[in-house]
Amino acid sequence: MSRLAIFGAGRIGQIHARNAVKLAGVDLVHIVDPIAGPSRDTLAAETGATVSDAESVFADTSLDGVIVASSTDTHADILIRAADAGFPVFCEKPISLDFGRVEAVAQKVSATGVPVMLGFQRRYDASFRAVRDRIASGAAGRLEHVIMQSRDPSPPPASYVKTSGGMFRDTAIHDMDMARFLLEEDVATVYAVGSCLISPEIGKAGDIDTLMITLTTGSGRMAQVTNCRRGPMGYDQRLEALCSDEVLFVENQPQSTVRIVRPEGATTAPPENYFLDRFAQAYRDEMAAFVAMIRTGAAPLATLTDGVEAQRLVEAAIISHQTGAPVQFSPDWRP
Repeated sequence: MSRLAIFGAGRIGQIHARNAVKLAGVDLVHIVDPIAGPSRDTLAAETGATVSDAESVFADTSLDGVIVASSTDTHADILIRAADAGFPVFCEKPISLDFGRVEAVAQKVSATGVPVMLGFQRRYDASFRAVRDRIASGAAGRLEHVIMQSRDPSPPPASYVKTSGGMFRDTAIHDMDMARFLLEEDVATVYAVGSCLISPEIGKAGDIDTLMITLTTGSGRMAQVTNCRRGPMGYDQRLEALCSDEVLFVENQPQSTVRIVRPEGATTAPPENYFLDRFAQAYRDEMAAFVAMIRTGAAPLATLTDGVEAQRLVEAAIISHQTGAPVQFSPDWRP
């Protein structure tokens, strides 16, 4: 039996908790969330976990792992405490909104030797992974250009933007990680442009809602990312990889595969509602990978280093956006 604790009973915490208890031989022992309410209590009742505090978790020597799905500003401290206690960790991104803190935490946790998995669920999506595997196998030829489109159905409230890390650290970090996953080559330049075109409230909160980032590698390969807080067609998550022998596509996943045809034309189902629906299977596979890491030492697809490197690219994009100039990027670049 693998005994787990989870920090955070919010939206993503509920997904991870429910996925964990559906795995054979997994027992969710503790749920830690300072916000009392129906969501936390219902999750505890459904999973059989006890609502606990942090001290109870770190004093429980019977635990086999910790899931960190709490608010972003708590990730770093919980990650350090879990590692110090010797518990393998699954941690949602980002590690911290302060990059200096990100590196300090990564160094300290790495020194403990405790395995850590980062929450980049797209790496576990069957379609994204198939593209990566085909490129890595050489079947598609040499990868030359990647285009990614990530658009939410509608803007989040300004209160969320203020605490989540905003367009760059909360949203674009997934695309930066996927770019690294596919390119498998060091990035040489980062150029970002962005505006607030959709939500005045987000602009007042000091963030943007529309963003484009271009990455180039030393050999000249390119990745272009488009992020937007509003997609008129719904949740929009697409990828195109131009290779020397093939072009690989990941299209939006529809809510249904039924196509309705009438004399005036054809209609198809809209895309999945949001990322929780679109990546539902990826989240399940991700949690299964975390349990496998605990039990067998199997290396996860997304490591602590991947979390640091994706955020390094994000920080470079922020500086590029602020200055209006490309950032010359290298392995030793720091904001």
